Amino acid sequence: MSALLESYAAGRWFRASDDGEPLLDAATGEEVARISSRGLDVAAMVRHARDTGGPALRALTFHERAALLKALAKHLLEGKDALYALSTRTGATARDTMVDVDGGIGTLFSYASKGVRELPNDTVFLDGGLERLGKGGTFAGQHLYTSRPGVAVQINAFNFPVWGMLEKLAPAFLAGLPSIVKPAAQTAYLTELAVRQIIESGILPEGTLQLLAGSPAGLLDELTVQDSVAFTGSAHTAGILRRHPNVLDGGVVLGVEADSLNCSILGPDVRPDDPEFDLFVKGVVTEMTVKAGQKCTAIRRVLVPADLADQVTEALAARLSSITVGDPRNPGVRMGPLASLGQREEVRKAVEALRAGAEVVHGDPRGASLLEGDPERGAYMTPLLLRARPGAAEPHDVEPFGPVATVLAYDGVEEAVTLAARGKGSLVASVATHDPQVARSVVLGLAPWHGRVLVLDRDDAKESTGHGSPLPVLVHGGPGRAGGGEELGGVRGVLHHMQRTAVQGSPDQLTAITGRWTTGSARADSGVHPFRKSLAELRVGDTIASAPRTVSLADIEHFAEFTGDTFYAHTDPEAAARNPLFGGIVAHGYLVVSLAAGLFVDPAPGPVLANFGVDGLRFLTPVKAGDAIAVALTVKQITPRSGADYGEVRWDATVTNQDGVPVATYDVLTLVAKTWPEG
Repeated sequence: MSALLESYAAGRWFRASDDGEPLLDAATGEEVARISSRGLDVAAMVRHARDTGGPALRALTFHERAALLKALAKHLLEGKDALYALSTRTGATARDTMVDVDGGIGTLFSYASKGVRELPNDTVFLDGGLERLGKGGTFAGQHLYTSRPGVAVQINAFNFPVWGMLEKLAPAFLAGLPSIVKPAAQTAYLTELAVRQIIESGILPEGTLQLLAGSPAGLLDELTVQDSVAFTGSAHTAGILRRHPNVLDGGVVLGVEADSLNCSILGPDVRPDDPEFDLFVKGVVTEMTVKAGQKCTAIRRVLVPADLADQVTEALAARLSSITVGDPRNPGVRMGPLASLGQREEVRKAVEALRAGAEVVHGDPRGASLLEGDPERGAYMTPLLLRARPGAAEPHDVEPFGPVATVLAYDGVEEAVTLAARGKGSLVASVATHDPQVARSVVLGLAPWHGRVLVLDRDDAKESTGHGSPLPVLVHGGPGRAGGGEELGGVRGVLHHMQRTAVQGSPDQLTAITGRWTTGSARADSGVHPFRKSLAELRVGDTIASAPRTVSLADIEHFAEFTGDTFYAHTDPEAAARNPLFGGIVAHGYLVVSLAAGLFVDPAPGPVLANFGVDGLRFLTPVKAGDAIAVALTVKQITPRSGADYGEVRWDATVTNQDGVPVATYDVLTLVAKTWPEG
């Protein structure tokens, strides 16, 4: 008898009290491991996450959490050979494993980078700008995101035992939520190995990751209003979860990624000798055969112009004929088995249902020609291509979760969009077209029914990641049948786990709460120019108010000649006088900004190392010859960079005229040494 998988619960590895159920090698039928969670204290897991993992994680800033994700990604990269070796037992080829293992590790790297570049070195994230709520400026509002004191339960599908875990773990971890991971039984042994590598590394704070190998019975009963569940799997199981009392009435947030009848559309502009025709055929075959079609984003419906249906079907069948099926350990195999014999039977049942409205035009539903492998013990299946009869409903209702796709003919873009929508909501659709108007019509028609749409043509093909590849920077999810959930999407996936709150108060109170200087709050002028202060010495609210500087007509004329910006409002008095906005010659906006920089810059060497940008520049009031401008520069936000001897400082710059009226506002971004002089 093989080893019993263990759960990592409440700070220790737990072995069930029974022998468990066998998990079989998808290719050979040999027993790989056994699985059971009998005797596991799920209540203790939830308490451990709340009482130990959550506080430890929330004490870290976004940047500190991001650094841990990066370290974890590097660690898993070093140990991926063991994951690759075990992955073959799930039926995965080397290409399949790359999508799962390397894709998961890549997601960690992506979120680590996003956490540093797009989130502050703080525990609070501000959403949008300040909302002025009173005429006098003493009452304002600010939206902010904070971490929830809860637990993220992640229930994953069998098809991506590594990526499925890491793509949910990364944004939850960055958001400050500890995770309890429950993998699907069929391939849980690969998830368990990945979790062992993570736990043994000691990189993540204790309690921030736990593993439940086996039945999750009773787990949802322990969840409360601050907790969430992210589920990937069948619509049937999703329905059971949706009806749980704690989801219905207890405030537990449930995100679902379920069945998805994804489609790919060949544009009506494409002819057989166009590059898009071959790109389309290759894309469909790839999605049918990677992971043996066991992808929630795989193409199930192939929508083609009626006059090309025969040619597309022939081209697909010819390409599918070159796909070698067998044991993934054989390097000549391009498609391995399904994850289990039970899964193969489910796909065969789906094919039988599809045959009520379609005929098989390539492949044998009950047999497979193998390069290597035992067709009785391994869950092998040949790629199957079907051709739908006109008006058939089955392709829009039945999802075969395997290497199966159905060709459907359409007449015109409108019918193609209508057929796509009959899937009742999908994760992804794609369209192969080189006609911009076809692309616009199809995408706008598909968008309400899909979470992602790929437009494939000769221009983007070399860099395209393909129809079926969810990317960490783009949202993954879809409406309707696809579950209505949403994951990934860069920082969107992080904020999804956090609570957005509208905070109202005085500018001083908002500054104290958010850690970011708020317009109208106190400024601190110590008499020392802020540019002479290191990051360790600077404080939010430190300011300098410059002396005024008169803008002359000679300044305006010189700037126009020097830069070549001779727009009439700066150079032609008569034309400028007729401009209803200006009524005469005005200074260039960039002249105003340049003069403002001269007013606030301290030129001597000091802690300010570089200016790396300007955000939110707005010109509010025209500056005319003879006007006097002054600038107030205030430290708005301080962000130390981990692992560097400098940090970022965001300065609020407000330029006013002689009447105190703002003429320009913007943020100046600088890099400032943490200490000065260095050392």
